[in-house]
Amino acid sequence: MGRLNHALIMAAGRGTRMAPLTDLIPKPMAPLWGSTLIANGIQKLLPHISHLHITVGYKGADLAKHVIELGVHSVFNTEGRGNSWWIFNTLMKNIDEPVLVLTSDNVTDLNIELIINEYHRLGDPACMVVPVKPIEGLVGDYIHQEANLVKKLDRNDPASTYCSGIQVINPSRINRLMPSVEDFGELWSNLIYHKQLYSSSVLPDKWFTVDTLEQLTHMNNQKG
Repeated sequence: MGRLNHALIMAAGRGTRMAPLTDLIPKPMAPLWGSTLIANGIQKLLPHISHLHITVGYKGADLAKHVIELGVHSVFNTEGRGNSWWIFNTLMKNIDEPVLVLTSDNVTDLNIELIINEYHRLGDPACMVVPVKPIEGLVGDYIHQEANLVKKLDRNDPASTYCSGIQVINPSRINRLMPSVEDFGELWSNLIYHKQLYSSSVLPDKWFTVDTLEQLTHMNNQKG
């Protein structure tokens, strides 16, 4: 894999679909393969990322302590805010280069070098989503695109790929394009209008997302 200066894992969600487990612990700390859900992602990224950032919210103090012990470089408290708030309201807004963004419930293997090369091939847009092929039982926003330029994202209009939760963004460029928004749906709509939302032709080598206790059990049973 190539090396990237910045990556961020969004880990602020409440995880209500994983109750009662998440009544006790934040979702990213759900047990996975003898460790935790977020530790799996952090350990895969750290060898290839100069600065790894995390957003926390629900039970944020517990999660911040956990990820700091795992070696992340900074933590942003976004409790009570939307999922794109951090792009406009933290020090991340000043970064004028690619930032790899994932969600804490992604269980994935991806070639960072190939993804960043694809981002550069597409002209270093404000945002490039990394799609996956639809998986039965997992919901996502279907991507409608022409020559990689996204025309529409729609959860109810099927297409050959949908959003994985993985993307590459340039926070400074986004801030120059639009006023602050708190929701990625609104952010993507603005970027579609500005023709600055692209879809990668490079997909993750493996991908799954853990949103329920059943999916967590499934993933734990897959190890080995």
